[in-house]
Amino acid sequence: MATSLVSSYTLSLNKSYLPVDTFRASRLGFFKSRCLSFPVLNSGVSSSYQSPTIMAVLENSNSPTKDLSEMKIPHVLTVAGSDSGAGAGIQADLKTCAARGVYCSTVITALTAQNTSGVQGVNITPEDFVTEQLKSVLSDMQVDVVKTGMLPSAGIVKVLRQSLEKFPVRALVVDPVMVSTSGDILAGPSILSEFREELLPMAEIITPNLKEASALLDCQKINTVDGMRLAAKLLYKMGPRNVLVKGGDLPDSLDAVDIFFDGENFHELRSSRIKTRNTHGTGCSLASCIAAELAKGSSMLSAVKVAKNFIETALDYSKHLSIGTGSQGPFDHLLKLKSNNLYNPHRQVAFNPRQLFLYAVTDSRMNKKWSRSITDAVRAAIAGGATIVQLREKDADTRDFLEAAKACLQICRPHGIPLLINDRIDIALASNADGVHVGQSDMPVRQVRTLLGPEKIIGVSCKTPAHAEQAWMDGADYIGCGGVYPTNTKENNITVGLDGLKTVCLNSKLPVVAIGGIGISNARDVMELRVPNLEGVAVVSALFDRETVQTETEKIHGVLTEAVSTLA
Repeated sequence: MATSLVSSYTLSLNKSYLPVDTFRASRLGFFKSRCLSFPVLNSGVSSSYQSPTIMAVLENSNSPTKDLSEMKIPHVLTVAGSDSGAGAGIQADLKTCAARGVYCSTVITALTAQNTSGVQGVNITPEDFVTEQLKSVLSDMQVDVVKTGMLPSAGIVKVLRQSLEKFPVRALVVDPVMVSTSGDILAGPSILSEFREELLPMAEIITPNLKEASALLDCQKINTVDGMRLAAKLLYKMGPRNVLVKGGDLPDSLDAVDIFFDGENFHELRSSRIKTRNTHGTGCSLASCIAAELAKGSSMLSAVKVAKNFIETALDYSKHLSIGTGSQGPFDHLLKLKSNNLYNPHRQVAFNPRQLFLYAVTDSRMNKKWSRSITDAVRAAIAGGATIVQLREKDADTRDFLEAAKACLQICRPHGIPLLINDRIDIALASNADGVHVGQSDMPVRQVRTLLGPEKIIGVSCKTPAHAEQAWMDGADYIGCGGVYPTNTKENNITVGLDGLKTVCLNSKLPVVAIGGIGISNARDVMELRVPNLEGVAVVSALFDRETVQTETEKIHGVLTEAVSTLA
């Protein structure tokens, strides 16, 4: 009979789990160290983003660029069961990795017949064929991270362990799938000892829910945050380097509470509890997102936070979807099923960081001063070489602003120039603009992403590495760093200087555009910082507080082009 969780803490000291140190000396030998050490790849934009815009200008000058075939694509291998309803399992893993910009290969351990009502049947894959699948992928495809889901037999757990010893990877993420979201048993008690002895000591992180944690610890139900902390500590003693106990089923909790433990520190991670039936596959997707972020070079805690934000955003976006008649519906990983733009032939293509090269930001007061309309200003900036445009019209009323935004889109789209709206999510939605730029005090990026969907561009103003890290975790596409120099366009704006800009760029996982007081006299100094992630400059007064916008834009574009050509 199961002991209580508190009692099991005392018993665990004498329990016959295999020695952790023995496993770390042998089976963990294929990991580089107890701390992850990944090459820093892309994180938030697309799998093709690797270098500053310097390469963009050179590309147009027939200069050599890095062959795409030489770039390492982050790669996750998921070892899990197939879900015929496509809400969980292999299908959820594939969708998650696609949403996070990571390549995902698969090893199928079982075929399940399931839908939104539950699991109707399971057909386990023969162990020798699981071995063959593992060998095919691991021997050829440079896998970074392996993520496990449904492992329905002790033999499959063993062949996975043997395959990982033969073909080392950087990290193993174990989601100990035993019970589906709908309550169906997917792995019996006989497999528990294999999990404890074969798999947990090899894991970089395990992600059990409350039922799975109780089963692994052979204890009674966990129903408090303190119980989750104790469970995480006990599970850590079984060998994994990190433990995330998921509290989605925690009774009487207004928040979704997870406990992360790295062997030294506890982190209580809270997010809003989304009221929806569409929660099928949340556990699979969370673990897959962690694996994807690790494959891209994230630290463990950062990967966990990104994954938790990803799930919250997807659930919120999908809360009213109606797929199936059962009690557990799937959610939309890609945030596309409600999109109004699926058949829009004028939809802007995916964001390219190189578009930040010369970022023109309009100003209503300057346009009024020079007696020009917003459309005239935008048309002139594009003619002069602007690569992206933001409408920052603080003084325009909503109706006029909306009509102006629609008119500016008609100007931008034929040239392939993205048009973003400053702050006003409502204007961006109503005009079908290409995205928005928000500040630290505006609507949080995660909520903006939920409203706009995955295809829109979201930029956020940042002054510190912490701001940049948060922007990346929340799903921004780029950051605007500044003010680099003093400016009159914003009151009480603290300048960061070139040193502050450099610090943010070096710590950012997103492309950066410098902003604030930049003009013809100092644009070269900014681009000559020679720092990764710096893609270009955003300019306001030096373009729009001038009599001839096109001429001034041409001048600054020439300075930037010359600067990056000299650097190369």
